[in-house]
Amino acid sequence: MLRVQLPPGEVLAKQGSMVAFQGQMDFDYEGSGGIGKLFKKAMTGEGASLMRVRGQGLLYLADNADDIHLFYLENEGLTVNGRNLLAFQPQLTWDIQRVQGAGIAAGGLFNTTVVGTGWVAVTTHGTPVLLDVARMPTFADGQSAVCWSTGLQVGVNRTMKAGALIGR
Repeated sequence: MLRVQLPPGEVLAKQGSMVAFQGQMDFDYEGSGGIGKLFKKAMTGEGASLMRVRGQGLLYLADNADDIHLFYLENEGLTVNGRNLLAFQPQLTWDIQRVQGAGIAAGGLFNTTVVGTGWVAVTTHGTPVLLDVARMPTFADGQSAVCWSTGLQVGVNRTMKAGALIGR
């Protein structure tokens, strides 16, 4: 569970993630952030439904008893699977972007990108593995990768062989 201390302030969080709160809070549906994001969300299925929480006090957030990991971004970016994005500070900007090299023919892998300076809370189902990508080329299943730095060069590795089609 994530405990968020709101001085008078606000936070963006996944809809339905509020477990409890103490103090005075207002909860509002956060739209897609414009027609462009609305179109991307509708076409890709990516992006979490967000709520804007304003007020003062303690806010408790959780999602299916998943583990929660906090990242502090300092004028940098994080690419995260939308279903794993729990909360972030409102000064951060977000958008839905296609993973480089993953065209529509490859399944069109889309993720949410959060950029700026502030805190981001990401959930995982179980303890994640942190991969050291500086040592050697690293490959991960697109459905298993939770998040990565926007500073990484990413793409799609195609390993389809004709033998894989025979008898299947």
